[in-house]
Amino acid sequence: MFGFQELKPKITITPASVECPVKACKNTVERQRRSFKREERFFCQDHRIYISPSTFEYDQETENLLWMNKADLSLFRAIKTVKRESRIARDNSEDALSWNVFRYLETENLLSKLLSSITGIEQQQTKLIYWSFSQDHQGSWPELNSARQEFGEELKRSSEPDLVAVTDKDIFFIEAKFTASNNTTPSDKNNCRKYLTGGTEWHKQVFTQDFNTIAVIGKKYELFRFWLLGSWLANQCQKDFYLLNLVLAEREKNIEKQFSPYIKPAVNRQFKRVTWEDIKDHIINNAPEGEEKSKILAYFTNKTMGYDHSGSLQKAFAFK
Repeated sequence: MFGFQELKPKITITPASVECPVKACKNTVERQRRSFKREERFFCQDHRIYISPSTFEYDQETENLLWMNKADLSLFRAIKTVKRESRIARDNSEDALSWNVFRYLETENLLSKLLSSITGIEQQQTKLIYWSFSQDHQGSWPELNSARQEFGEELKRSSEPDLVAVTDKDIFFIEAKFTASNNTTPSDKNNCRKYLTGGTEWHKQVFTQDFNTIAVIGKKYELFRFWLLGSWLANQCQKDFYLLNLVLAEREKNIEKQFSPYIKPAVNRQFKRVTWEDIKDHIINNAPEGEEKSKILAYFTNKTMGYDHSGSLQKAFAFK
């Protein structure tokens, strides 16, 4: 895995070519434009990566994963049977980041304590669902499928939280962001599916504004869907609901102020901003010492988020 220590601080980008970002590599490839492509003309044979001006992609997904023992790989392959799309091989993939961090939290039994610190309520018996894959059911989580169907979503083109954590008390939808923003709009602004009629017009109980105001004008379509489906699902399960927006410390600083006016306040439903840097601090303060802890902390320190328009390498996280 290539990170800040292994990558050039600046790369040369011309109208026709891009140099390999790995230190000491003299290879250049044809410059990619528009969508990222895995083609031979963009491939560095020495380092087995596909290159664009802003990022790169490993030849194999496993090269971007920290945890690869037998149980990890078995779970990862099972997840891919239900996950709709995957860019896990991409250096700036939020999916790879989510897997590397949350798989560690899960295997080290740190999730319940993390969620307890976020909510101020002791959370126990935490089960983690990756991209709708339930380890208990070895397939899509049935409760999520019920919510999707209730609000008129096709299962093959449905809302897919990055992570869902189910505890003895609460249900958490975790929407993880890395390089992308929370500004999203529907591809078909006139197709509300059953968002306005599903759950006996559930949207009236959880939103203060209409679909067009929130999803189209406000550009919070993704958060709208997760709040709608998640709050209804939690209500069906008789649990409280949290929608956690996991972002970089230097980004989306006002997301709570932006989204909260759209949702009706309730003691059993909360929207919270959490940062990746918060999670690193949680690991520092709570994880047992050992090889795995050293590995995940080194990952945080060395993680990059691609190159900017001038060809300068960007560190992912803002640590003191």
